[in-house]
Amino acid sequence: MTRLAEPSRGAATIALLAGPDATASTLYGMYDLLGSAGRDWEFLTNGRMGEPLLRPLIVSRDGCGFRAPNGAWIEPDVTLEDCPPPTVVCIPDLFVAPDARLDGYAAEIAWLRACQARGALLAAACTGALLFAEAGLLEEQDATTHWAYCDALARRFPRVRVHAHRSLVVSGEGQRLIMAGGGTSWIDLALFLVARLVSVDEAMRLARINLIDWHHQGQQPYAALTCSRQVEDAGITRCQVWVARHYDTHSPVAGMVEISGLTERSFKRRFKAATGMTPMDYVHTLRLEEAKQLLESGDDPIDAVAEQVGYADPSFFRRLFGRRVGLTPSQYRRRFRALRLRLE
Repeated sequence: MTRLAEPSRGAATIALLAGPDATASTLYGMYDLLGSAGRDWEFLTNGRMGEPLLRPLIVSRDGCGFRAPNGAWIEPDVTLEDCPPPTVVCIPDLFVAPDARLDGYAAEIAWLRACQARGALLAAACTGALLFAEAGLLEEQDATTHWAYCDALARRFPRVRVHAHRSLVVSGEGQRLIMAGGGTSWIDLALFLVARLVSVDEAMRLARINLIDWHHQGQQPYAALTCSRQVEDAGITRCQVWVARHYDTHSPVAGMVEISGLTERSFKRRFKAATGMTPMDYVHTLRLEEAKQLLESGDDPIDAVAEQVGYADPSFFRRLFGRRVGLTPSQYRRRFRALRLRLE
């Protein structure tokens, strides 16, 4: 078995923090991609292993191996205490509920703060940004996380400026806070780190080797309605159930007002308090989610799709869809219809 070359003496150390909720796929995916900088291109083009230019290390509180939430085995390289001073600390995504409190991470939070004080870059993939927020590192800062967690992050930490539509955010003093959005946008994060620590050319080589396409459209095309139901206000819940079946009617907000038995003003205030959205924004979101499904699964003209979900004015539908989703209806169909057909 061929043993990979050791990193050069001056290689930047990237500490990949393996907390108890870490997902193995992102953790080891980042480990592999970062470790290939300087190494793999030379091997593929000249037949000899290049010298790795980055040194990824898997770091945990006690250095002991453990099972990830999906059952995969994670074997850390070093403890928090014994980790050499990292140039970058990177947190992979965490398998936790959107409203979870990360109460068991006191040691990791203290270590993160110490690393930041020493000047390290702090990077987070997907839900890893939740740990930054728990550590108080995102106060008055721009941030992003997985689209399904953005609302919860904004609610729990109102002083954080959450950008749900962006797949990569760089913020903080000296631009030393770097966050990627959901899913495979950890690849964008890894390439960004390679470009910043090594060179843009090396990041491009890794993109070519691994057939990587940057998530330039952000998270909007993938996002779904994540706050569609709540249980604290039973009266508003009844309205939500009704509008889920009647969002395509002419006046769905008026219908909800009637069902609620409230005055229009009181209803709108209670609906916003319960869901975080105005009634009309809620209706638009339901309609656009249904429009996505129709565009993915059928061949009806865009005007017909607009009418089916409740929009009499197709041009308004196109503008709203583009603003909310980040793609035109035609662009969305081209991207996701083809994907659905391949999967089917």
